[in-house]
Amino acid sequence: MAHYKAADSKREQFRRYLEKSGVLDTLTKVLVALYEEPEKPNSALDFLKHHLGASAPENPEIEALRLEVAEMKEKYEAVLEENKNLKTKLAQYEPPQEEKHDE
Repeated sequence: MAHYKAADSKREQFRRYLEKSGVLDTLTKVLVALYEEPEKPNSALDFLKHHLGASAPENPEIEALRLEVAEMKEKYEAVLEENKNLKTKLAQYEPPQEEKHDE
């Protein structure tokens, strides 16, 4: 009988842990969303994975990559602008296309 109470105690501690960390609430919300889905998906597990993944915190590596992409976009735009300016300057020193044919 003492073994039974110990198992209940561990189970209750684990339940409180899940409740405190928000796991039970999140699972409940996703399961309710699946229940309320008018057209049930072929794979309930994929539905759960998709909806749980959307609410999971960002992986730090993913955030670092997003920042790197943003920086690269800024550098790309700066290079495009510099290229445009250099082409404009170069055009000032090159004779127009029409004059080249006359010579």
